Parts: sequence; C-alpha cells; structure tokens
Amino acid sequence: MAVFMTLNRIGGPLEAEDRPIPSPGPGQVLVKVRACGVCRTDLHVVDGDLPGPRVHVVPGHEIVGDIVQAGAGVSLAPGTRVGVPWLGQTCGHCVYCQAAAENLCDAPKFTGYDIDGGYAEYAVADANYCFELPAALDDLHAAPLLCAGLIGYRSLRMAGEGRRVGLFGFGAAAHLIAQVAVWQGREVYAFTRDEDVAARSLALRLGARWAGSSSEPAPVPLDAAILFAPVGALVPQALQSVRKGGVVVCAGIHMSDIPAFPYRWLWGERVIRSVANLTRQDAREFLALAVTANVVPEVEAFPLASANLALSRLRRGEITGAAVLVP
Repeated sequence: MAVFMTLNRIGGPLEAEDRPIPSPGPGQVLVKVRACGVCRTDLHVVDGDLPGPRVHVVPGHEIVGDIVQAGAGVSLAPGTRVGVPWLGQTCGHCVYCQAAAENLCDAPKFTGYDIDGGYAEYAVADANYCFELPAALDDLHAAPLLCAGLIGYRSLRMAGEGRRVGLFGFGAAAHLIAQVAVWQGREVYAFTRDEDVAARSLALRLGARWAGSSSEPAPVPLDAAILFAPVGALVPQALQSVRKGGVVVCAGIHMSDIPAFPYRWLWGERVIRSVANLTRQDAREFLALAVTANVVPEVEAFPLASANLALSRLRRGEITGAAVLVP
C-alpha cells in the first residue's frame, strides 16, 4: 500500500488515500516519487478552472523519481532516475503531432489531470514521456524545472531575441527563466504584486535590472513581456510597456478575462500570443541548458501530507520561488 493525495471534490482539500501500489502496463514505468513540485496549474486543477474539471485524480506534474518497475517494451531500466512532466501522452497522428507541435495535440493526456500525478509515493507514467535527469540536478531542485522551468523556457523562446524582457508575476517560472535570460546577457525587469517585497528582492538577487510593482509603468520600453500571473488585466498593461514590434506572451494555462483596451495599444505591430503546454524537445533542451546556465531554483520543501498547506500558501502568494512536496 502507498499514500496518494487525491482530489475527490472540486474546490475541496486533497484527501490522503491508502491504495495498492499500481503496476505499469506495456510502455509504462512505475516511479517511486522522490519529489514533486507544486505548480499553479495544480491550483487550477483543484479549483476546477480547466476544461472538463477532473475529480478522483492525484495532482502533480513536476515529478522526480526512480523507476522501480518497467512494463513490456520499455528500454528504461529500473533504477533510472527520471522526470515526469505535464505532457503525459499524445496521439502521435493528428495534424499537430505530425507537424512537430505535439504540445497542441488534439487528444493529449496530462499528468496530474488525466493521469494520476506525483502527489503520491508512487506514479505510473508513459515511458516515452519521461526524461532521464542530469546527475548535476538534485531531486528537490530538479522538480520545479519540469513545468515552471519548461513553460518559462518555451515562453522566453516565443518572446524572441529582444534584450529587455519584462516578467509579470515573479514566482516559480519567472525566477527560473530570469536566471536563463540574465545568463544570456539580457536585461530582466520584474513586476510583482504591490505587497510582494520578497519576490522583488529575489528578482534583484538573481540579476534583474529592475524590480517593482505591476501597478507601476515599465522604467524603459521593453522588447518583450511574459505574463506568468493569471491576471488578464495585465495584458493591456504589458502592451503599453513594450515597444513597437514588441511581443506579449501569456504563459499560463488559465487566465482571468482580458479587459477591452484601445487598438492603439496593440497597433505598431505589437503581438499577443499564448503558450500551450510543452514538447518533449523543450524538455531535452531546457534540462541541458539548466545545467549549463547553472539555474538554481529557490525551493521550499513540504512533506507529502502537507500538500493542502503548500497549495493554500501558493494561492495566497506566500511562496517565494517554488514549493516542492517530498514523500
């Protein structure tokens, strides 16, 4: 038997359940969880913000663990340490999968949403969507890279090569990709909630050129802005912060409604675009880059039994950096 923190009611607390340890099927692996990051997407799952709300599911999609059993047809050997991300499975044959855009697959399955995730002592995953982790990354610090880091990486790529990048919402994803941007020689401008002095301090410590409240105007015209905060009202503000030809990237899987704004704020060939999920190639590239750029997550560890506390503190904005559950 093993413990699984299960969502049985939308908006309700996760419930600790003792269940038999599952067995992997063909193409799957059974992973003994060493660590699992607590992501804002997990809050959206718990709160029912995503399409077709799920219940009786175990959240968690930033999983680090050891393979303890492999199903038929799996080349990964027991004992291999792997990471399991949000993208848990794709169909492989839709127009998007065929065009190397598996993040837009028409029939995907997501870890911690369609597939039981890592808020547990064990998890079963499709071996083709697991990644061997570099030895340089310890369990605790590897976990946030598997979604916060990957989404941040994809967002930064979509933001283009501009030198001045604004990050709105300086949490798990922003504090990771800020380190990459600084390593690349870019200028980072961090925007936080008015009262979040700790996040602004972290941003400056990680090399940001400026850190201030998201209610303040940008101190210089930005080449790009990435919105990690799920606040639609920040989109018009970000548009006013970027120069002509600038890009505003909405990085969240869920966002409150975007209010109406004058066309002149978009005019000048400014662009608004979203980021949807990730690809396996994103994971391969970023995990290698994280080692090269010496990306070090700021983490706060919680025992598995305190999953509800970690989610509550994340909801209240009380986590600086990333939260990680440790079974």
